[in-house]
Amino acid sequence: MREALAESQAALPLCAPNPPVGCVIVRGDQIVARGFTGRPGQPHAEAAALARLSADLDPHQLDLYVTLEPCSFAGRTPSCALAIVASGIRRVHVATLDPHPRNCGRGIQVLRNAGVRVQLGVLEDTVLSFIQPYLWSESIQPPAP
Repeated sequence: MREALAESQAALPLCAPNPPVGCVIVRGDQIVARGFTGRPGQPHAEAAALARLSADLDPHQLDLYVTLEPCSFAGRTPSCALAIVASGIRRVHVATLDPHPRNCGRGIQVLRNAGVRVQLGVLEDTVLSFIQPYLWSESIQPPAP
């Protein structure tokens, strides 16, 4: 997850107003693909990493690490959760839930419903301290109390 966090730092300041998200895909202890969230409308971290993945790798041998819960819905970009499911990767490690009310927990549920094993909370405090200033903008508001 530390490598995914390093990738998220590369997203700044391009990703604004979206949060900086990083992703790495590993086979064993070797990173085989990396990605970070681009400008609005460009691929999110997960999609960027999946696009860099070699076609000759067996997805069942891969683990995906991402700093923020994959999106469950399509907007300017397709759903990252559905892209992960379609890739065949069966193990996903997520630092923290996306607090956006349109997604919060839904991306995890999409993955689990498809049989993907999800580990939530990997380096959560460290990742949250980095992305917290970027989680809310005019388009992303905290839920009403």
